[in-house]
Amino acid sequence: MPVHVALLRAVNVGGTSSLSMADLKAICEGLGFAGVKTYIQSGNVLFRSDLASAEAAAMLDDALQDKLGKAPGVMIRTGAQLRAIADRAPFPDAKPNLLHVVFLRDPAPADALDRLIAPDGEEVQIAGSEIYIHFPNGSGRSKLKLPADKPGTARNLNTVRKLADLALEMES
Repeated sequence: MPVHVALLRAVNVGGTSSLSMADLKAICEGLGFAGVKTYIQSGNVLFRSDLASAEAAAMLDDALQDKLGKAPGVMIRTGAQLRAIADRAPFPDAKPNLLHVVFLRDPAPADALDRLIAPDGEEVQIAGSEIYIHFPNGSGRSKLKLPADKPGTARNLNTVRKLADLALEMES
């Protein structure tokens, strides 16, 4: 049974919705997902399911809407996809905690960088359904404006690598 990694948007970190990882795990198990594991308190959950990624994401988003009153947005990747995303990260001199990957459901639009404002030297590169952002001074105080990242959810490169490792370990 394939392993899916669900990345929830706007849950716990800078979001308006609070959800314990125990509740997230219970919701996933209630949907029939197997081997459910959460990773850190920022809306990351790994599980096994024969469902296609889009179907599993929609089911989880609907269940979270019932719990939270609104659908947060769920992006799903496999362990192999996460490993490839981490391996192709641009900005080789960036510290992994300062390099974020924004996960989108669909490929970024062609004009995604047109309204970019990066006043603190942030660097941005788009690769399909991911946007890589290097925050040389950290993301906490950054004044970066990138409207294309709004429907997505971001994780730093350390977290992406860890999620890839966990998913690939579950698969073996």
